[in-house]
Amino acid sequence: MDTSSQYGQMNMNLPHDVVELPSKGKLYKNKRSSLKVGYLTAQDENILIGQVNSEMIIPNLLRSKIYEPGFNVDELIDGDVQAILIFLRNTAFGPDYNFLIKDPKTGKDFEATVRLDELDVEKPIHEPNEEGLFETVLPKSGSVVKCRILTMADQREIDRFTKSYPNGMNAPVVTKRLEMMIVEIDGDRSKEKISTFVSQMPIADSKHIRTFIAQSEPRLNLKRNVIAPSGETLEVSIGFGAEFFRPFYF
Repeated sequence: MDTSSQYGQMNMNLPHDVVELPSKGKLYKNKRSSLKVGYLTAQDENILIGQVNSEMIIPNLLRSKIYEPGFNVDELIDGDVQAILIFLRNTAFGPDYNFLIKDPKTGKDFEATVRLDELDVEKPIHEPNEEGLFETVLPKSGSVVKCRILTMADQREIDRFTKSYPNGMNAPVVTKRLEMMIVEIDGDRSKEKISTFVSQMPIADSKHIRTFIAQSEPRLNLKRNVIAPSGETLEVSIGFGAEFFRPFYF
């Protein structure tokens, strides 16, 4: 039984705040544009430092801290997950995010600081329809496709799919992702049609879909420039793995 999910559902009266989602709810069936999110507590340290499977730290943390009855955390897209994690970390530890980075001129590590409360949302180029889908015409085949942005559950399924292949074998991740992204081709939504189409898809069309979806997803701009001691300007990107919280516990 998912006790972290129960904890979040049963403690909606605990101190919390409302987090506005970068997606504005346009990609969800319930069109929810914001979520009630609780503050990190000592209870959450059990999740942050006690998980054997590090891949489940973030999902379990979200299930614990999202105080919305009946809300399925697995349906969240990356951009909205990022916004919630930033809120949790900022309210628990403050907005300064310190990490080590190597100076390319000297080869020595130095500590850099990024302000997480200054991260802005990258506005998507394309808008979804009422179903939360994005429609585009493929440049090579001319087919009209409707696609969706993958969810947190989708990403985990792809990870499991990749790990199921033996060492030395390349999992067909590109086609797997395309099959999950594409919902409709020329009005046909059958999985058989989509699978066959993807297996024969020209590279130009494959690239178009990946770029199109990347341009459609609302997410935080996680890239920042920092100045090394040598004077070099470096671009860094903030990640959201277990280490995003765990440095405070080790």
